[in-house]
Amino acid sequence: MTHFPVAPAAVADVAAAVGTDPITLADMLRVANSPGFERWQEQVRRTGGCANPIHLSGHSRTVDTLTGEFFEYSTSSEPGGRLRIACGNRRASRCPSCAWTYAGDTYHLIMAGLVGGKGVPATVAERPRVFATLTAPSFGPVHNRPDSGRCRCGTAHPEDDPALGTALDPERYDYAGAVLWNNHAGALWQRFTIYLRREVAARAGLTQVACKAEARVSFGKVAEFQKRGAVHFHAIIRIDGPDGPDTPSPAWATVELLDDAIRAAAARATVPLAPAGRFPARTLRWGTQLDVQPIGALEDQADITERSVGAYVAKYATKAAETTGTLDRRIGELSELDLHPGLPDHTRRLIEACWDLDADYPDRLLAHWSHMLGFRGHFTTKTPRYSTTLGALRGARADWRAQQERRERGLPDLDQDDDTEDTTLVLAHWEYAGQGHTPGESWLAASIARNIKLNRDTAREALASMPALDDAEVWT
Repeated sequence: MTHFPVAPAAVADVAAAVGTDPITLADMLRVANSPGFERWQEQVRRTGGCANPIHLSGHSRTVDTLTGEFFEYSTSSEPGGRLRIACGNRRASRCPSCAWTYAGDTYHLIMAGLVGGKGVPATVAERPRVFATLTAPSFGPVHNRPDSGRCRCGTAHPEDDPALGTALDPERYDYAGAVLWNNHAGALWQRFTIYLRREVAARAGLTQVACKAEARVSFGKVAEFQKRGAVHFHAIIRIDGPDGPDTPSPAWATVELLDDAIRAAAARATVPLAPAGRFPARTLRWGTQLDVQPIGALEDQADITERSVGAYVAKYATKAAETTGTLDRRIGELSELDLHPGLPDHTRRLIEACWDLDADYPDRLLAHWSHMLGFRGHFTTKTPRYSTTLGALRGARADWRAQQERRERGLPDLDQDDDTEDTTLVLAHWEYAGQGHTPGESWLAASIARNIKLNRDTAREALASMPALDDAEVWT
C-alpha cells in the first residue's frame, strides 16, 4: 500500500487548505508517492498540461537503413505502462491547454491571410479586405443594454447581468425558429457566399465566368454564440487575383465594392424550409444587424487592425455555446437536464425545443445537437486559397518536435543536407489504452498547466515589450 506522508486524520484539514476534497488529496498523494512520478510529470508537461490526455500502449523501433543503428521505445517502461498524448480538443471548457494550441494555430492561419507568411505573400495585405459580421434575425424581444441605457423591461442591466439575452416574454419567444435557424446557419452561409460572388461580378460589370478569370473571393470565418443563444458569423473576406493571394486583385476591386456586394448578398440569401409535421413552412434569412469594417490602413482606412482581427477570431475558435450557460457535452436523454438545476431557463427552453422538433425534422439531428442549441456546423472554416491550413501548421510543429527528439538522441537533423534522402525507417505498433486522469492526477495536471501558462504569459509580456518585434509573432 502506498505510504501517505500526511496522517489520515489530517487529510481533511490539508484538503481544505489546498482547496480540494479528501478523496482527491488522497489520490494526489498516491500519485506523488508512486514509482515513476517524475516521468509522469514529464509526460504531462509534454502534453502542455492536457486535462484529458489519450493513453497509448505499444512500442516503436527507429532504424537508420544505411548504418543499421536503431533506437527502440516501449511503453512498458512508462508509468502504468502508458504513454500520454494531448487530446487535441479545441474547446477551452474541455481542455484549456489544447484549446490554447488550437487558438494559436487559428491566429497564425488568420494572420497569414491578412499580412502574409506561412507560404502566403506579404502583398496579400494590399488586397481589398473587410471584417464582416452576419447575425441571426429576431425571434422575440430579449433583455439587452441599448444605447438609451434602459432595457424594454425598464432596467439598466449591468454587463454581467445573467438576464441579458433572455426572452422578455418566454411564452411568446420563437424558440423553434431560433434552433432551426442555428441548425441551418451553415447552409445560409453557403447561400450567402454564392450570392456574394454573383454580386461582386455584377458590380464589376462582368459575367460570373469573366469575373472568375479576373478575381477570386476568399474568406476565413468563425462562429460565435450571442447570449440569446443565436449563432452569428465573423468573417475576413478578401478579393484576390484569379489564382488567389499570389496574384494581384484587379483595379476594379475596392473595399467599397466588396462592402456593397456583401450587403446585397446578405439581403438575398435565404434557406426555405418546407412544412414538417406540426410546423409550417418558413424562410430563414440573415438579421438586419450586418456590420462590415475595413481592415488595416488600406485606402486610408484604419478601423480595425490585423492583429485585433486575428486575436478575435482565435479567441472564439475555442468556444462553443458557453455564453448561454448550456452544457458542453451531448445530451443523451432530455431527462439529463434535471441533473443541472442551474441551467438558465432560456437555455433550457432552447434545448427542449431541439428535442421537440427532432421527430418532425429527422434529417437535421436536432436532439443530437441540442447541447449546441441546434447548431451543427464547423466553428472555423475558410476557402482553400485564403491562407495556409491547420494541418500544415500542425505538421510543421510535429517536424520541429521530431528534430528536437533527434538531437536529444544524438541523431543528425533530417534537413542538414537537402540532397540526402531520409534513411530513417520507423516501425511502430500502438493501441488505445484509455483517456483522462484520476482525481489526483487531474489536480496535479492542472497545477502543471497553470505553471506552463504563467511562464508563457511572462515570456509573451517580455516579447511584446520589444519594439522591434512584429505583433504577429507575439502569440507563442
